[in-house]
Amino acid sequence: MKPLTIIPAIDLKDGECVRLRRGRAEDKTVYSTDPVAMAQTWQARGATWLHVVDLDGAFTGQPVHDAVIRRILAALTIPVQTGGGLRTPETIAQRIEAGAARVILGTRACTEPETLAELAARHGDRLAVGIDARDGHVQIRGWLDTTAVTAVELARQLADAGVATLIYTDTATDGMLEGPNTDALAAVCDAAPSCRIIASGGVAAPEHIISLRRINRQNLIGVIVGKALYDGVTNFDALQQAAGTIST
Repeated sequence: MKPLTIIPAIDLKDGECVRLRRGRAEDKTVYSTDPVAMAQTWQARGATWLHVVDLDGAFTGQPVHDAVIRRILAALTIPVQTGGGLRTPETIAQRIEAGAARVILGTRACTEPETLAELAARHGDRLAVGIDARDGHVQIRGWLDTTAVTAVELARQLADAGVATLIYTDTATDGMLEGPNTDALAAVCDAAPSCRIIASGGVAAPEHIISLRRINRQNLIGVIVGKALYDGVTNFDALQQAAGTIST
């Protein structure tokens, strides 16, 4: 089975490191009031990538935690992918200039698909698009709105536009610790064979990582994990072992 990269997540809300259940802003758990220290902790524990999302930015449509994210980028030596509220060419470019290895677009990919080819050509591997879906349909604006567009349709469009990396989140499983939606993920992988795919949502145990590896899609490269790590349901080393990135 192909190895996967385990990517710890830091979700920012009101200046704190939090996790939401199914994306609901009112259902949050605070894990740290110092996101920079948390980011440094994941790097020290052996993470090779970090995923940072400005939740307030996703809800409001413009970056809210730009200063915090800049401090995280400056404090780390590992690459960071980051998103949330990046909906203009200026905010995308500014985040890349600040040192983000990848910037993640979400809502804009669905509301302004005609601009994706230009952005993909301009930023190349440093541009990723998040596909957040519930029951197969894409959700936007911080998961507040569900569209008629399916995740498979959007994945195909993004591949045709030249987007290099897609981050697929099944919003029904996110934060629920009940396992990933492997069927939906496999369908997205098949719809965009030219794209690198990163999975997100539901992972809570090593066996969940193994189930992702068993879908046997060569373009599936990584898995974002948040709540399960913060709650101590599983640990980072166990997930890395299941992912095939460190030996047992």
